[in-house]
Amino acid sequence: MPREDDCCRSDYGVELIFGGSSACFARPSGAAPRTRLHASLRSTLTSPRQIRGEAPRQRASRPTGRRLAVRRLLAGAVFALAALAPVAAPAASYTMTIAHLYPDDLTNNETAPALKHFEQLVETATNGDIDVQVFGNGALGGEVEIAQQARAGMTIQSVMLGSGTQATFFRDYEMITSPFLFPDYRTAWTFFDSPWFAKFMRPMVEQAGLRYLGTLDDGGGFVAFANNKRLIRTVEDLKGLRIRIEENQAHMTIMRALGAAPTPLPWGELQTGLATGLVDGHFHAPGVNDIFKFYDVADYTTWSGHVYNTITWSVSETWFKTLPDDYKIIVMSAAREAVAMAHGIATQITVIGWTNSCKKFKECYVLPDAEKARMRAIAQPYYRDWLVETFGPRATLYDDLRAEVDRIHRELRSEVVENYLE
Repeated sequence: MPREDDCCRSDYGVELIFGGSSACFARPSGAAPRTRLHASLRSTLTSPRQIRGEAPRQRASRPTGRRLAVRRLLAGAVFALAALAPVAAPAASYTMTIAHLYPDDLTNNETAPALKHFEQLVETATNGDIDVQVFGNGALGGEVEIAQQARAGMTIQSVMLGSGTQATFFRDYEMITSPFLFPDYRTAWTFFDSPWFAKFMRPMVEQAGLRYLGTLDDGGGFVAFANNKRLIRTVEDLKGLRIRIEENQAHMTIMRALGAAPTPLPWGELQTGLATGLVDGHFHAPGVNDIFKFYDVADYTTWSGHVYNTITWSVSETWFKTLPDDYKIIVMSAAREAVAMAHGIATQITVIGWTNSCKKFKECYVLPDAEKARMRAIAQPYYRDWLVETFGPRATLYDDLRAEVDRIHRELRSEVVENYLE
């Protein structure tokens, strides 16, 4: 038998040693440490009878004790190798494909990192039984197309939609695009995470086949004007400016109320439209202005906050109903945490975007609260009249919505006084 020090000392896995020879078999990752199986075999040499061409002597068919032991060792080695072979992970019972239009880059938007965190939370909590797959950059289609597919729940199970498209599938959402609805970020976040808003979104299940998961801040929420004509300091400075808008009746109504000339233009034509003078300006969150370098085709920017842009995250009700109850809770809880994370990321992008805007635009300006109040007093009644024309008696829901926002704002201010100043 070979001595112990004759054996290879590397930690490969199963080592079979026959006489003075050995063979090491790779150990799969995570398997038990190396196993050594020793067996001493006689070398098979050519006998003198074979050299003379004579038939070899007949041996007894019954194996000797030594050979029987070797056979048993070999059989044991086969079983040992089989036990160490890697086992394929079981396939997931559910696939949750999430589609959106925002970049896959984890550094320049809030959607991608929030969904990455959501993916980790859900797959860990279900031990991989829900396979979350995220497709950004419009890889699976435009917003209307992916929303239609999500309603069916077959190829896409979840979507992120901008304000305009969201209102297409759930008309009441037009009310959320109200001018100067939120005075600050904390009020907006608390409102979107409130029981009141969850109840507001509940009819979307029946109307669109989509269940609400959460609201993200599209590029940072509060928008800023950028234009080529003049710096906007007051509502009078907006008069006659051709401001690019989406095909969005709510935005068109707001711009008309403030004295501007709303001009619908596809997103892909905005840069050219500004450069050629087809439009004078537009409004987006400061982070968007920075990322897409709108300072190259516009001179002035004013952070007005007159609209709070959102991304609505929803899931197919058809698919969601197939989940066990504990998985439903996991998905919903993970979504709430991902949304909270997205809020922080979005504000960071906004601060960076506005700082860079003030460096790269010719002039920048933050609209003071007093001027915001002036614009709000002009625009909100005009907007409500449009809602009455559009929704009829249901427009009273808009009054309830504004009352809830005001209540939340007052409550948050009171908490500051009670918790930190008294």
